[in-house]
Amino acid sequence: MGLTSSAKQKVDIALVGGGLANGLIAWRLAELRPDLSIVVLEAGEAPGGNHTWSFHEHDLTPAAHRWIAPFVAHRWTTNEVQFPDRHRHLSTGYLSASSDLFRERLTTRLGLRIRTGCPAVSVTARKVRLENGEVIEAGSVIDGRGYRSSEHLTLGFQKFLGQEIEFEAPHGVARPVIMDATVPQADGYRFVYLLPMTPTRLLVEDTYYADGDALDRGTIRRNIAAYRAAKGWPAGKVVREEDGVLPIALAGDIEAFWEEKQGVPSSGLNAALFHPTTGYSLPDAVYLADLIAGLPDYSAATLYAATRRHSVATWKRRGFFRMLNRLLYLAGDPLKRYVILQHFYRLPEPLVSRFYAARLTRGDKVRILTGKPPVSVISALKVLSPSSVEGAPA
Repeated sequence: MGLTSSAKQKVDIALVGGGLANGLIAWRLAELRPDLSIVVLEAGEAPGGNHTWSFHEHDLTPAAHRWIAPFVAHRWTTNEVQFPDRHRHLSTGYLSASSDLFRERLTTRLGLRIRTGCPAVSVTARKVRLENGEVIEAGSVIDGRGYRSSEHLTLGFQKFLGQEIEFEAPHGVARPVIMDATVPQADGYRFVYLLPMTPTRLLVEDTYYADGDALDRGTIRRNIAAYRAAKGWPAGKVVREEDGVLPIALAGDIEAFWEEKQGVPSSGLNAALFHPTTGYSLPDAVYLADLIAGLPDYSAATLYAATRRHSVATWKRRGFFRMLNRLLYLAGDPLKRYVILQHFYRLPEPLVSRFYAARLTRGDKVRILTGKPPVSVISALKVLSPSSVEGAPA
């Protein structure tokens, strides 16, 4: 029997959105706090959507690696980057989680605590009203429905479309190619990202660091087809396609961003928890899940204070990355943005690893900014201050 518009369910924690961040929070709570009643409310047909989430080996601590291991679908011991004037192999491990495995693991552990086809029409700190009129009352609600635009954050965008292709013969790609920027530049900084999942299966993702968020899927599919032809790969079939638009942080007022939430605890991109430059979100989702699972109580006030404090502190630590992003987006010709990334990859491999992990030392920051600048000094000086972006604070 369906629930009437007046029906109510009461739980300790209601997680709105069944994506990466809320899914990992639910998993960690089920592991460490099985006494809590939780529900995951996903608007779509299944949790996890249609995504590949990747990260570098040193992005996570050994303890975090241990508990996230069930979600890792692929591991590689090396990776590489390719630019017009630089081709480099890196010995850092690289890992990927797939939404298929994520969904399987999460569903097996949580069972009926995951509810799909449940779009929320209103969310407060302790109550969720669903489209069908049902009301979920909770000790606290966590809103993890992804990034929504805010006047308090100034962003660029990383947009992509990827095709997972099963070839009729080996494709010959030996390791992940994090960036192949030897391709013709368009719509900002363009590169192709490759993940060899098996000797005959490859994820080919065409990616753009662009000023706008419009995603021209038809053009990108044609670009991927041209890239395949140029590589001379064997015939193959596209077995899956994914796309997305990720925020790249340039500047913003993180305190005002959180004031907009009116006391609702938030997670993932909705909490501005993503690497400012790469857009990677899995490491931040892992650390937030650990933080929440270790809280002393789960009142709405405690959860809001904890998620806000963590997000604000993380944002403030990463001001250097937003400055670099302003150099990337604002200091020169958009079609020459690749030069900045090419210049970055001259640096020692341990520094590159710390960059991806967002754990740069003071010496690292000095090292990144030294050497022959890839943009003019005058252009760089104009954008170094966050006030260069609509007067926004860092």
